[in-house]
Amino acid sequence: MDLNIRGRTALVTGASRGIGLAVAKTLGAEGCHLHLAARSEQGLRAAADTIAGAHGVTVTIHPGDLSLPDTVASLGEACAEMDILVNNAGDIPPGTLESIPSAAWRRSWDLKVFGYVDLTRAILPRMQARKSGVVVNVIGVAGELANPNYIAGCMGNTSLMMFTECLGGESIRHGVRVVGVNPGPTMSDRHLSHVRARAEKQLGDAERYLELEALNPSGRSSTVEEIADAVAFLASDRAAHISGTTLRVDGGVRAHYWR
Repeated sequence: MDLNIRGRTALVTGASRGIGLAVAKTLGAEGCHLHLAARSEQGLRAAADTIAGAHGVTVTIHPGDLSLPDTVASLGEACAEMDILVNNAGDIPPGTLESIPSAAWRRSWDLKVFGYVDLTRAILPRMQARKSGVVVNVIGVAGELANPNYIAGCMGNTSLMMFTECLGGESIRHGVRVVGVNPGPTMSDRHLSHVRARAEKQLGDAERYLELEALNPSGRSSTVEEIADAVAFLASDRAAHISGTTLRVDGGVRAHYWR
């Protein structure tokens, strides 16, 4: 299926690893020129070399801490004329109301919640002026759940789902779509480290993590490539009448949560 996005330019945040890197690779394979942002300059350079070498697209990197408003403002100015914005950078810690320090909670929301808001605020008006563009927010199925042990993540993701709906219902009047993707458990490096730690704690052996993975309804977590495919589809002309909604990609986890 031709997604008809060849030659367009996309900004992907959190692009040095995990879902963000997979999204960058998928968009690059579809012929998009890329701007990649993340904290790790080394990771971004490796990603840029790989993608440019494989697909012949232009890849520009923007190392920086996107939890800092000045960094987000600079990135928004440098990437003001994007056709596609993929908000993906985020690292909200697990924990209860009592266990998460206020500073950690605020910093994680500065990165994911306000980072998404401020970067979209910088780029969306330019898209609307051109009457074309797509914003894809990679959020997380925790926004559809009530888990007191991941309270900051549940709350942050729920707010971004409503952010997506509020903007997407209005922006389409101006030729711009805003959509979201809610990954469930996804086998990124971060998820693998978490599930190995759980296996060590619960089963006494980190190498038995696949036994925990098998408890998912589908018997496994999603791959980062599966999430990236969803992002690429939503960013494409094949999804031209989808806006203001969030696609759940979780292998049935949400449907089975309360069973």
